[in-house]
Amino acid sequence: MKLVVVSAGLTQPSSTRLLADRLATAVEARADADVRVIELRDLAVDIANHLVTGFPSPVLGDALTAVAEADGLIAATPIFTASYSGLFKAFFDLIDFEALTGKPVLIAATGGTARHSLALEHAMRPMFAYLHAVVVPTAVYAASEDWASGELAGRIDRAAGELADLMSHNPVRHKEEELIPFEEQLAALRKKP
Repeated sequence: MKLVVVSAGLTQPSSTRLLADRLATAVEARADADVRVIELRDLAVDIANHLVTGFPSPVLGDALTAVAEADGLIAATPIFTASYSGLFKAFFDLIDFEALTGKPVLIAATGGTARHSLALEHAMRPMFAYLHAVVVPTAVYAASEDWASGELAGRIDRAAGELADLMSHNPVRHKEEELIPFEEQLAALRKKP
């Protein structure tokens, strides 16, 4: 299975990347998955150029393809002004509308205070629901004071287990739907007694 981690942290090192890595490690412990991390800060210029020109650079195109082909996704962003970062939103604006349909997604965020934790529920979860992704029930938020607590580790473990379970039991994800012409459907109905 392929697990793609999208991290929208802006600094180096980044607490958002640290949270994303902990989540990925916890998922790896439960599911046999190849992990690929996409750092959006490295793609910022490419994302802006694609928004203006309509064409991705080769490196951005590769990242967009990786997300589309993933069996599961971890999406992590810092919270600014009570919502995800603009870079995070811009990247997901470039994803093909059908690419996340049925894809299991674990949402995560970091911020300075616990007051921003609801951004996961009022901003991130609705965005991924709009894209028809299957968002795991447990979202993981880490405020500055959470890094020393055992509660964060518990949330990471619970969310990772939910994502690993969805990835393992999602046989429909890559199955192409067979389209039966309408005439054949009608003919089949006529044959029934």
